[in-house]
Amino acid sequence: MTPLNPQSIGRHELIGLEVEVVRSSHPGFVGIRGVIVDETRGMLTVKSEDNRKSVPKSVSAFRFKLPDGSRVEVEGREILNRPERRLKRTRRGRR
Repeated sequence: MTPLNPQSIGRHELIGLEVEVVRSSHPGFVGIRGVIVDETRGMLTVKSEDNRKSVPKSVSAFRFKLPDGSRVEVEGREILNRPERRLKRTRRGRR
């Protein structure tokens, strides 16, 4: 598997990465930041210091902090799929 970098983020596990919601059609989601603790087809669950929030991927944009310290902004639509299908699809080719 390719190393985690800004170009390959869609082909990697997102759980455990630091994230911040930078844009959303729902203003209440903007500014949520923390660590991703769960991911489903349409949602990222972010744990902050005091609680957990589920943020819909389809209407949001995220800024991820990668392990090397770099940051990458991703439209939620680009990662909209079940994690296991997204990982499998990009590794084996589109199905």
